[in-house]
Amino acid sequence: MPSHHNVRRRQLGLAALSGLALGAFGLARAQTPAWPAAKPIRMIVNFPAGGSPDLVARSVTTTLAQALGQQIVVDNRGGAGGIIGSDAAAKSAPDGYTFLCSSGSGASIVPYVTPKMPFDHDKDLIPVAAGARLQLFLVVRGDAPYKTYAEFIAHAKRNPGKLTYGTPGNGTSPHIAGEMLKSQAGFFSVHIPYRGSGAALQDLLGGTIDYLLDPGIAFPHVRSGRLRLLAVTSPKRLSMFPDAPTLEELGLKGFDAGTTHGFWAPAGTPAAIIERMNREINRALMLPAAVEAIRGIGAEPTPMSAAEFGAVTKADARRFAQIIKDRNIVHD
Repeated sequence: MPSHHNVRRRQLGLAALSGLALGAFGLARAQTPAWPAAKPIRMIVNFPAGGSPDLVARSVTTTLAQALGQQIVVDNRGGAGGIIGSDAAAKSAPDGYTFLCSSGSGASIVPYVTPKMPFDHDKDLIPVAAGARLQLFLVVRGDAPYKTYAEFIAHAKRNPGKLTYGTPGNGTSPHIAGEMLKSQAGFFSVHIPYRGSGAALQDLLGGTIDYLLDPGIAFPHVRSGRLRLLAVTSPKRLSMFPDAPTLEELGLKGFDAGTTHGFWAPAGTPAAIIERMNREINRALMLPAAVEAIRGIGAEPTPMSAAEFGAVTKADARRFAQIIKDRNIVHD
C-alpha cells in the first residue's frame, strides 16, 4: 500500500498541475478578450452623408449594433474619390473597432487609376462583406430639350464639349461609366468631379451641369418629374423602372457599369471577428428594412462570404481596366 507520505505528495502534484492549467486558461482568456468589449465600433464611410455608400452602411448599422451589443458610430470621411476614408481605415488598429464601408469603385477602380496611393488596398484592407450591387442611371433635367436617349446623343454630338456631367469624383464608377458612355456612343462632354454624389445631384437640379450617371439617389426627383431617366447601365432592365431601356438595348454592346459596395477591415483584424461581422452583416441585409432601403436606390442586397466579395471586386476591376487604359484615366 502506498504510504500516507506518497499519497500526500501525489495530491500536491495534481493540485499544482491543476493550478497551472487554470493559470494557462486565465492567461489565454486575458490574451483574447471578448469582442466587442465596452466601447463603440467605428464605421468609416468613404463618401459624404447622403451618398449610396452612406445609405448602404446605415441600412445595416442599427441591426448590427443590436446583434453585437455595441454602438456603431458612422464616420463620414469623403473626398479624393473615396481615398481619404479608405486611407483612414487602412491605417487604423486591426482590433475589430474600425471598419470601412466603401463604394465599389473604392476597391475596383480607384487603386488602379491613382499613381500614388497613400496605402496599398490589396495589402492594407481585407474584405469583410458585400453590401449591395449598384447600377447607374443616366438622368437629365425634366426641362431638357432631349426627351429620349437618342435625342440626348444627337444633341451631344451637335454640341461637342458643351454638355457637362457630374460624378462623386475622379476615378469613381460614375466617372468610368461616363467615359464608357462617351467612348461607345461617340460624343464628347466635360467631366465635373464633386466630393460626393449628393453635391453633383444638387448641381444637376440647379442647372449647373447637364446630366449624371446617378448611383440611385435621384429617384425621388425622377418620380416628381424634375429629372428624367433616359437609360440604365445594368445588363437587364430593372423591376423598379421596367420602362427604362438598358444601354445595351440602345446599341452599346456589353455595357455594364455595376459595382458592389461593401465592408472592409484593416489588415490583421482577427479572422474570428471578420467571420462574425460577415455573418451579422449578411443577416442584416436580408431584413425587410435593409432590403427596402437598398432597393430604394435601384440596388440589390448581396449577402456573400468575405472571399466571394473579394473575388467580385477583382472581377469588376478587370472589367474596368480596358476603359481606364483606353481613356488614360488618372486620379488627380
